[in-house]
Amino acid sequence: MPRASGPLAEALARRTVLLDGGLSNQLADQGCDLSGGLWTGRVLTERPGQVARAHAAYAGAGAEVLITASYQLGSAAPAELFARSVRLAAGAAEAAGHEVWVAASVGPYGAVLADGSEYRGRYGLGVRELAAFHRPRALALLAAGPDVLALETIPDTVEAEALLGILAETGAPAWLSYTVAGGRTRAGQPLAEAFALAAASPQVIAVGVNCCDPEDVLPALEAAAGVTGMPLLAYPNDGSVWEAATRTWHAPGHPAPWPAEAWQEAGARLIGGCCRIGPAGIAALAARTRRRPGA
Repeated sequence: MPRASGPLAEALARRTVLLDGGLSNQLADQGCDLSGGLWTGRVLTERPGQVARAHAAYAGAGAEVLITASYQLGSAAPAELFARSVRLAAGAAEAAGHEVWVAASVGPYGAVLADGSEYRGRYGLGVRELAAFHRPRALALLAAGPDVLALETIPDTVEAEALLGILAETGAPAWLSYTVAGGRTRAGQPLAEAFALAAASPQVIAVGVNCCDPEDVLPALEAAAGVTGMPLLAYPNDGSVWEAATRTWHAPGHPAPWPAEAWQEAGARLIGGCCRIGPAGIAALAARTRRRPGA
């Protein structure tokens, strides 16, 4: 079966599409070493078969979109490494037995710093400087032929503006996903302002949030719906807080069930998980999101 029969945007107009979960936690569960600044990029470099195995685990759980292991690759990384990340996801998609799209991850500038900056934003760089950083990454990924770019975990409207400018140059389809907290971007900007940037870009097929507390999802989706009219997306983590200094997660004591049906009611058409959400969580989410008529 081909990995997908048509553009992802067409599917989002009809139904909810299920994203995968956290690549890093699945690789760790497979016994991979994620230490060092490259994180999942280290496994992509040294043990690509493990990345393919992780993608296959999510496809087997029902994921319809596989996000590549390129999140933390810097602009100086070899083009072949970006291409490899797309090929590995595409191979798992081809073998899945159901329709699967490949989303090439363009992570934020802060992720490459490997110091937790993606949860703060405001790097001290302007739009032009951030565009110069992201452009070679995006072009290397697009050359490998993904279905869509995943502009994900973006903490700052300045960085979003830089990435949207690159989309305008290339014409490539993409989703834009902010990381948020307390009703604002991580950099503190109002969400209506942040989402309005995406509304002006014809290349953006969906907008929403990821790598945030599940409790922050619904208010953010409502803010996005109010200014965009677009399909929305949500893939939070499990509510844990990342401590960059020790490279550890602090898990919530009693995580509440996700109100995935409420997210759908708000307009979410791409739903999945981010950090610490594995294949079992995606399989459970698949059962819930597809239960509703028309989902």
